Amino acid sequence: MPTKKIPAKTVVKTPVKKASSVKPANKVAAKKSDAGTPLSVVIRRRIEAQKARFHANDNISKFIQPGELEGLVDEVAEKMQAVLESLVIDTESDHNTKNTSQRVAKMFVKEVFNGRYIEQPTLTKFPNVSRLNELMIIGPITVRSACSHHLCPIMGRIWIGVLPSKESALIGLSKYSRLTEWVMCRPQIQEEAVVELADMLEKKIKPIGVAIVMDADHFCMQWRGVKDRDSKMVNSVMRGAFLKDSNLRREFLSLLEKR
Repeated sequence: MPTKKIPAKTVVKTPVKKASSVKPANKVAAKKSDAGTPLSVVIRRRIEAQKARFHANDNISKFIQPGELEGLVDEVAEKMQAVLESLVIDTESDHNTKNTSQRVAKMFVKEVFNGRYIEQPTLTKFPNVSRLNELMIIGPITVRSACSHHLCPIMGRIWIGVLPSKESALIGLSKYSRLTEWVMCRPQIQEEAVVELADMLEKKIKPIGVAIVMDADHFCMQWRGVKDRDSKMVNSVMRGAFLKDSNLRREFLSLLEKR
């Protein structure tokens, strides 16, 4: 009777991990807790940790790290795609809306609302060597903003009046436009926007007086709701000498009528 051969046992060797390849338990746990957390939630937690406000018209640039805006665009695009799907829009076969979610996300984060996400533009100040103390008017400056109630466009113009003191700092004319755009590129209401702009100008140049007039079309009234296409809103902020001196205020407003 033939003898059966007994197969040799296969020995499986388990590789020994090097000490350097083993990650500390705390790092592994941290990695797991961060996995899948939306970037917007990460940024929100940073803000809340500092007990800071993040309303629609606030700037939150100091809580955003380099390179994160691209990630924020991608997250907004993903959620915008869900909005389009809920509106029953076929973005697969409709060539016009195929990449709409990405375009809208980029527009919100990097263009129309970028005043929330980028730092304040640098305002180079110059000493008032000539000790100027006469009325200066800058404008009209084109305004592009959005209503925080419906995210509809606000399009209009702003005039800025400045009465410097002999000790005031002066800024270049283009800086008025840059600062105005930075403040306006956020969802907000017009009444608050002009107050914020006036506050910044007072703080930066310390004039005797600041005056701002804004005249704008609100698409939340023209495009929807009452659909009154001729409706506008005009409001003003007067500070310092413009508030106290009726002749100065009258001069400023009369000069606007000629522009």
